[in-house]
Amino acid sequence: MRIEVSKKDGKTAVLISFDTVKEKFDSASERNRFYWKLYGRRQVVIRHSKRYVYQREGILEEIPHIKVADSVFIVAMEHMKRMMRFFDEWDDKVELKTFPVLLDKKEENELKK
Repeated sequence: MRIEVSKKDGKTAVLISFDTVKEKFDSASERNRFYWKLYGRRQVVIRHSKRYVYQREGILEEIPHIKVADSVFIVAMEHMKRMMRFFDEWDDKVELKTFPVLLDKKEENELKK
């Protein structure tokens, strides 16, 4: 993906990059909970020979974003407060960096989905 650095016809968004600090999580399941709350997950429950499938939504399923790489994505400026509240819950266990970016029309439309 190419991001142009020009204010004409561009809209400001935020690139979010994070890294989990494995040693600061109490357990692997706690770390998994972080990822599930962020990305969501598919849960399969088998009970009495029946199979039930649930899609548990994460915050990024509710907020339009552009995935750049693992642990790196772009969100519109209007969603930053919500994203920051989420990452504040994990502040001591996740290292976070944010960078303002300018989007072209195609990328801007992708964030409006």
